[in-house]
Amino acid sequence: MDDLDDLHDMDHRIVSALRACGTDPRVAGAARALSWAGEHAALWLAAGLAGAAVDRGRRGAWLRGTALTAGAHLASMGVKRIVRRPRPAHVDPLVRTAGRHSFPSSHATSSAAAAVAFGALGVPVAGPLAAAVCVSRLVVGVHYPSDVAAGAALGALAARLGARWMRGGAHHD
Repeated sequence: MDDLDDLHDMDHRIVSALRACGTDPRVAGAARALSWAGEHAALWLAAGLAGAAVDRGRRGAWLRGTALTAGAHLASMGVKRIVRRPRPAHVDPLVRTAGRHSFPSSHATSSAAAAVAFGALGVPVAGPLAAAVCVSRLVVGVHYPSDVAAGAALGALAARLGARWMRGGAHHD
């Protein structure tokens, strides 16, 4: 049980330290903007649809990558309903949340899925932007690092599992 207690303690300390970064108004503003953009995977769904509109030769691959991202997001919501971990209560959040549950981070899930899917389509900024969205959830104080790590793992796994479908269909568009 000591290992779980250590993880719990580390989770609390890290979110406290990163939430303290949000006392800088510039950091808080950026974290709020990233959190808002990532709500319900909106940033990533819009990016995928924009990619499909602009890159007509790979429209199908963009749409399948967007579907993988949406599917990963929905999967995280399902896991969240099962696990029902409460959000951090020891820090004051900088944003309101759509739900009460914290594990896994749906922002991290959709961000990692998009980073993998859109990265495969040659969008190198997807990875750093996804990482920024993930960190923003810690800075705004609504997730523990383990929530974000689990969400990112779930999203990356979902996109990797769908990679063949995404690429394979691209040759038939």
